[in-house]
Amino acid sequence: MTVRRVMGIETEYGVAAPSDPSANPMLMSGQVVNAYAQPLGTMAGRARWDYEDEAPLRDARGWELSRGAADSSQLTDREGGELADELDDPTLANVVLTNGARLYVDHAHPEYSSPEVIGPRDAVRWDKAGEKVMQAAVRRIADSPGLVPVNLYKNNTDNKGASYGTHENYLMSRATAFPDIVRGLIPFFVSRQVVTGAGRVGLGQQGESQGFQLSQRADFFEVEVGLETTLKRPIVNTRDEPHASADKHRRLHVIIGDANLCEVATFLKMGTTALVLDMIEARMIPDLTLAHPVPSLHAVSHDPSLQHLLTLRDGTRMTAVQLQWAHHEAAAAFVGDRQGDSVDDETREVLDRWASVLTRLETDPMQCAGELDWVAKLRLLQGFRDREGLAWDHPRLELIDLQYSDVRPEKGLYHRLLARGAVERLVADDDVATCVRTPPSDTRAYFRGESLARFGAQVVAASWDSVIFDVPGFASLQRVPMLEPLRGTKEHVGALLDRCATASDLVHALTSR
Repeated sequence: MTVRRVMGIETEYGVAAPSDPSANPMLMSGQVVNAYAQPLGTMAGRARWDYEDEAPLRDARGWELSRGAADSSQLTDREGGELADELDDPTLANVVLTNGARLYVDHAHPEYSSPEVIGPRDAVRWDKAGEKVMQAAVRRIADSPGLVPVNLYKNNTDNKGASYGTHENYLMSRATAFPDIVRGLIPFFVSRQVVTGAGRVGLGQQGESQGFQLSQRADFFEVEVGLETTLKRPIVNTRDEPHASADKHRRLHVIIGDANLCEVATFLKMGTTALVLDMIEARMIPDLTLAHPVPSLHAVSHDPSLQHLLTLRDGTRMTAVQLQWAHHEAAAAFVGDRQGDSVDDETREVLDRWASVLTRLETDPMQCAGELDWVAKLRLLQGFRDREGLAWDHPRLELIDLQYSDVRPEKGLYHRLLARGAVERLVADDDVATCVRTPPSDTRAYFRGESLARFGAQVVAASWDSVIFDVPGFASLQRVPMLEPLRGTKEHVGALLDRCATASDLVHALTSR
């Protein structure tokens, strides 16, 4: 049992033009993507997204929703001729980066989807790389004559009824029955916001009631299980789009997380979820089924005191922190039973940090202000309220909430805390800068990213599970499938890439095998 499994984070960023409140968010989002991609030239400017194997309407419960019955927001695949269209329509801007990530317009937001990584620390590294990408795009737009400056926010709601996602993805075994996944995950997801919440001023989808809550996303979830991601959002999403060999793998698509800036929060979000998934796959997850999951989700988020008692199906009552402790104790026991003294360092760190945070949340949550976003934000807001004598419904507090998530280092309040050493770092700036340019070496993202870096002019499209080349000597485009996330690594193809001076050499070498 370990936290090391294939995972990734997709983040939609809030977008606004302060000098032009009526600016079209889709056009602004397209400008963000293009502003970052164009200076990269052939390394990203030509390579578009390959939708061939996408199936957003396939449901893990055993059926596929018809396109006619689907909401338009669910049609995240594109049909026919889209590569040409994207070159001319900025709202379809969609590129693949040399670090293996995808940068594109998702509805009305620029989205950075990290490359596949193994383990929570690498998830932090490449998620932080996404923040650097967005910072660079904002600077380039500001420096471009004729373009209206754009602000980007790593948050999840505009407090006017709109919510946008931060999704997690985890590779799982296809052998695990989906109902077992649902039963195991719902109590964990309802309670983990005490650790992973980003904090929010206002209660309700439109912030219609005053107060502060743990999560930016919780109020927007309405059902326990479902295929939707923008309407009737479910605690457990059923999209069955593995981006891998479907007979062996499933991709758990988690839509309930917040956009974290604190590195410890991201590390624990990914690491603790990986441990819970291990227990689910081994059928060793304790039965912590909640009596009323959706109301419980909202109630936990609305209670920064962390004292709200949840009712389990068996009648047991416990707080969300106690429910997290139950998951931690089960995970620690399972790790000890399976690995004994040979627990890897990253798994041990997740277990230790998880316990440390839960201990302090029980005694004084403010002790976690350097590690958890909701606590850091609450401390800032409460200090301002105390100085100015403001009620929670004062509009200045919403502005502080928003400014916390501003990606600009000179403006964002999180970045000011960072500059003061008030939040803990897990990864170094130089390390993050490297991750902006280069892919992880231990997943197939290595082949994707290196193909773009070395042969970008000949890569016409790519996706999570393929790279498409246009090279001399072949009558048609050549698709290189990558259905195994742990193949295409540096160990697997590094020497081959080094031997190939051109894309033609590479394609010939691959097709002659």
